[in-house]
Amino acid sequence: SYSSYVAFLEGYARALLSADTTVDRARAWLREMLGGLRPEFRIEADDAGRGQLAVSFPAARSEKDVSRLTQEVFALPGKIADARKRRLAIALDEFQAIAAFNGGSVEHALRAAVQHQRQVGYVFSGSEPALMERMLGRSRPFYKAGPVMRLQKIAADRFAEFVEARFKATGVRPAPGLGAAIVELAGNLPYDVQRLAHEMWDDVRAAGRKSAGLDDLHETLKRLLGEHETLFESLWQRLTLAQRGALRAAVLEDGRGLLSADVRGRYRLSGPSTVQASLAALVREDILARDGTVHIVVDSLLREWVARKTF
Repeated sequence: SYSSYVAFLEGYARALLSADTTVDRARAWLREMLGGLRPEFRIEADDAGRGQLAVSFPAARSEKDVSRLTQEVFALPGKIADARKRRLAIALDEFQAIAAFNGGSVEHALRAAVQHQRQVGYVFSGSEPALMERMLGRSRPFYKAGPVMRLQKIAADRFAEFVEARFKATGVRPAPGLGAAIVELAGNLPYDVQRLAHEMWDDVRAAGRKSAGLDDLHETLKRLLGEHETLFESLWQRLTLAQRGALRAAVLEDGRGLLSADVRGRYRLSGPSTVQASLAALVREDILARDGTVHIVVDSLLREWVARKTF
């Protein structure tokens, strides 16, 4: 997570130049390829205690400086591929976050560089479906830039087996069915499953125990809901009454049949058009995601909070 656009460019340049090469070689390449930008270098220790290259561009102060830095850094993959005489693959995760940088102009600059790099392949991935869909829209630079792949959910039983295997590998014995309970409670959302499993593992290890069960899972969930109370309450207060009703119905009805007369009557919702508008607004805000005719709460913790704390 980067605090500024220049910090993102510094991190991107460091990742490109540090991959599959030594620190000294990376520094030489940086001088050769970006020397005109007057980069500064230092060696920092990574989490394993190994030296890694850190790069900064203190001369990039004005808008013109940042624009030039952008062009040079985004051109780096092509230069590296040419220098190594081999193809290169770049993966940018949480790609939707770049929309917040530099007034939204980053997409245009990156698209302009990408289209000239025939020896470089790019994968842009993100965990916020609504934002990613908008970035692929007709008016955006990456419209029809390449094939789009929408990943399906991991099979719940395989995910549960993986979670339990990780507990066992770290010396914690999971109770039968614990993996399945974690996956179900986290909505089979990869980030949420890993967050809940890791937080629970931390709690069990902190207590000095060698086994974990359903009671531990619910205690961890209770703690997480308490820690997120202020955030979720603030989000709830920002919603209109119609949106609150639609969200609560989506939670308690598992996102199904939300326009039906039965569901609307049960939750005192307005007419179908009003409910549809509320659901669309919640999707735009990445609170809900659509899967066919089903509306899924993007954050499983928020789903549990709405189910337990709202009326």
